[in-house]
Amino acid sequence: MTDPVQLTRKIREALTPCSLGRWPTPLEPAPALATSLGLAALWLKREDRSAEPGGGVKVRGLEFLLADAPSDTIFVTIGGTGSTHCLATAVHARALGRRSALAQFPQPETAATRDVAAAAAGAADVVVRAQSLLTFPLALLDAWTAARRRGRPRWIPGGGAHPRAVAGHCLAGLELATQLDAPPDAIVLPLGSGGTAAGLLLAVRTLGWSTTVVAVRVAPLVVANGWRIRSLERSAAALLRPLGVSLRPAPSAFRIVNGMGRGYGHPTAAGESARQLAAAHGVALDPTYGAKAFAAVAPLAARGFRRIVFWHTFAVP
Repeated sequence: MTDPVQLTRKIREALTPCSLGRWPTPLEPAPALATSLGLAALWLKREDRSAEPGGGVKVRGLEFLLADAPSDTIFVTIGGTGSTHCLATAVHARALGRRSALAQFPQPETAATRDVAAAAAGAADVVVRAQSLLTFPLALLDAWTAARRRGRPRWIPGGGAHPRAVAGHCLAGLELATQLDAPPDAIVLPLGSGGTAAGLLLAVRTLGWSTTVVAVRVAPLVVANGWRIRSLERSAAALLRPLGVSLRPAPSAFRIVNGMGRGYGHPTAAGESARQLAAAHGVALDPTYGAKAFAAVAPLAARGFRRIVFWHTFAVP
């Protein structure tokens, strides 16, 4: 049987991440919200409280991606104008005394995305925003060129979707095992670039849980898909295999639910309804990720899922 505490220690000792977050993040029971959704139990995994400032789920991976960078490093990454990954990269690079350059594509504007965009612009050293997806490659080239003038560029994939970052999200799943008396029926989370889903799936399988990981797709299929998640999971497993992490057969399941609606960043009716319900219980969700993912919880309850953990990923700047 896997000891999550011992395995966590081995992973951290082997991969030597930097220290950015406050762990463990809280696991909060939400009994009133559970009742309103028809569940026996609902917990909120508060990844939004991972760090101050610049919290959110992306801190898990950035601890591994920003580690051991020379002093002249400038991290280059991509995302939408409201990308929490871009924001977290810029904030934590600066906290480590490093710089960052962002290439961003347009997305629908909401109050949340405006706040994120403003905070990212204030934290990053270079921000290049494309006018459309067609001109985005030029924006990336401009950002990379500007980064080279300022230091030594280091690439971070969009969303932090890299095997080392997946290891950080795997630690979150192992952490969950120390906070619950028994495995939940499901873990529900938004699916963007796939790193968080891959890490949680790897953790669930390593623990031997029968839990279903439900990833609610909020980004285009070209980046948010099962093949990519499995690829990231396998790559992270290969990285961690010497430490005792394996893709052993387990009764866990994986399910992708389409929650994107008209497109990335466009609020949906189901998401807005879910966001209002959560707000009535004191839980703030963003319209791009959290609200769309939370909208999948009630249908799962109708299908017989009784005990659910909701992965709260977004931190308001």
